[in-house]
Amino acid sequence: MIETVEETGSTNADLLRRLARHERVGEGDWLIANRQSAGRGRQGRDWFDGAGNFMGSTVVHISDQGPPAHTLALMAGLALYEAVLPIIPEPTALQLKWPNDLLLGGAKLAGILLERHEQSVVVGIGVNLRAAPKLPDRETTALAHATAPPELETFARALAKSFDAELERWRTFGLETLIRRWLACAHPIGTSISAHDPSGEVVLGKFDGLDANGSLQIRLADGSSRSVHVGDIVISQGS
Repeated sequence: MIETVEETGSTNADLLRRLARHERVGEGDWLIANRQSAGRGRQGRDWFDGAGNFMGSTVVHISDQGPPAHTLALMAGLALYEAVLPIIPEPTALQLKWPNDLLLGGAKLAGILLERHEQSVVVGIGVNLRAAPKLPDRETTALAHATAPPELETFARALAKSFDAELERWRTFGLETLIRRWLACAHPIGTSISAHDPSGEVVLGKFDGLDANGSLQIRLADGSSRSVHVGDIVISQGS
């Protein structure tokens, strides 16, 4: 079921409130807003509210027998990639960036935000279909810059279908398959990157894939490898 509202503060916050009130929120159900007045990104950032863009959330109910909840960011990234790929004239321009961004031509096209309530995770996704924000720290883009963007309802249906398929694969085949498929859609091994963690530390090196738990691996200048569990990744220009 896809529920569309004209305006809300945040679709993630709305679903979190429903879960807190013990309302039934089924997997496969989506809440989509034509406008968000208090959308959120990772690390407390505001999320751009562009008219005609996709802003929606769904819920995944997790168990101790399934893959770790944090790897839902990788799963959702693959679902988003598969939903956008058929629309793009140049498929090689589309890339995943750890942990939760989708890039088009090196610029941010979409982002994912996970928020947990007990044994449920709300997955929020924002996609610049028609307009992109101007940000001081990163380049952004919209589908409209590359091709005729789909109607919001059409894209919502495609994403919901892709998300259901990837969720089933995540549960059935586990992390090894997920990580292998994610890496095939990401920027190449050896790409120059910098990792900025919440404390302000910056680590420079080369992208060296993901470990078995989905953490980013950075190859440092001395040849050693470092795992990054949380933080922002910046791809160096000219990589």
